[in-house]
Amino acid sequence: MTESALFTPITLRGVTLKNRIVAAPMWQYCGVDGFPTDWHLMNLGRFAAGGAGLVFQEGTTVERRGCGTVGDLGLWDDRFVAPLRRIVDFLKSCGAVPGIQLMHAGRKARQRFPWDGRGALPRSAEIADWDDWDVVAPSAIPQGEGYPMPRAMTREDIDRCVAAWGSAASRADQAGYEVLELHAAHGYLIHEFLSPASNRRTDGYGGSFENRIRFAVEVVERVRAAWPDHKPLFLRISAMDEGGWAVEDSVTLARILKPLGVDCFDCSSGGISGASPIETGISLTYGYQVGFAERVRREASLPTMAVGLIIHADQAEDILRDGQADLVAIARELLHNPNWPIDAAQKLGIDPAFALAPVQHGHFLHRRALSGFTGSLSTWTTGMSTGGMSAG
Repeated sequence: MTESALFTPITLRGVTLKNRIVAAPMWQYCGVDGFPTDWHLMNLGRFAAGGAGLVFQEGTTVERRGCGTVGDLGLWDDRFVAPLRRIVDFLKSCGAVPGIQLMHAGRKARQRFPWDGRGALPRSAEIADWDDWDVVAPSAIPQGEGYPMPRAMTREDIDRCVAAWGSAASRADQAGYEVLELHAAHGYLIHEFLSPASNRRTDGYGGSFENRIRFAVEVVERVRAAWPDHKPLFLRISAMDEGGWAVEDSVTLARILKPLGVDCFDCSSGGISGASPIETGISLTYGYQVGFAERVRREASLPTMAVGLIIHADQAEDILRDGQADLVAIARELLHNPNWPIDAAQKLGIDPAFALAPVQHGHFLHRRALSGFTGSLSTWTTGMSTGGMSAG
């Protein structure tokens, strides 16, 4: 491969990614009692086979009451480790670094699926542990109209939750994940503590900026103590939200968390109200959130990951070449084309032999390219007759 910022390896702590393309964590809502299914193996496996350097598993809950829906994955029990290890091993076999995002839904727990309109999930006898699915938050303020009313967390709740993050990080290590990300964005529990819109506490976890970040700091400290030193720790942040958290706050938080062991800020935005993260008044243009990653990277001297309508190969290349971020996260574009990294390498002209693809694919794709196929049936037939890929 010739030189390309997008396809230049990067090393964070003791983990090296073969390129700067990250498959972002995307919920599939297909878990069964917190356990993964073959759908997760297929879904994540195609991103790894498609050439992404780092593949993140969707947000995985650190305790039962932290589940957003009945289809969430969990890591609050040792029983989850073995089935997750199967996914990890497969991602590694495809040449990708396996990552996991840990999260707690907080007041966004006990919801319906997105295609069912979200909002509060009706009580159901089919959910045997309904009473254990307690909706908690920093303050008794619902996410929005139609959402469950949360119970304000006690100090015991907070301590229990912080401990759960540490235990889940330890299990993630046992399962073999090499990168861990904490979800502190989009209105989930850590973000709920950070934002003044959702945190009206009057104790040491609310009020001032220093108090509102205390929960995030404690989670990072507990996770970093449980997560091996040679493995990087990311934090997804809503760099700004519609409830009073500003980009300047994110920069300050990054400066505080960097010496505590956070290695990269994944910079998104919004989500603290009932609106989705992209319904925050920000103009939806290509790379509309890249400026957040650039600012945190510059002002906090911390590696960042850019996300948000990163669609084209040359667009991603320019983001990295211009020093706006260190990694680019691709989400729904990967759902559209799981082979986006392979395609990007072709469009940038840096992988003529399809070395980025698994050999089972790359060998035949390369032979097709060598056959001189230009789109006409006669050219393709000629290529096949002279030793090109068979039709079978």
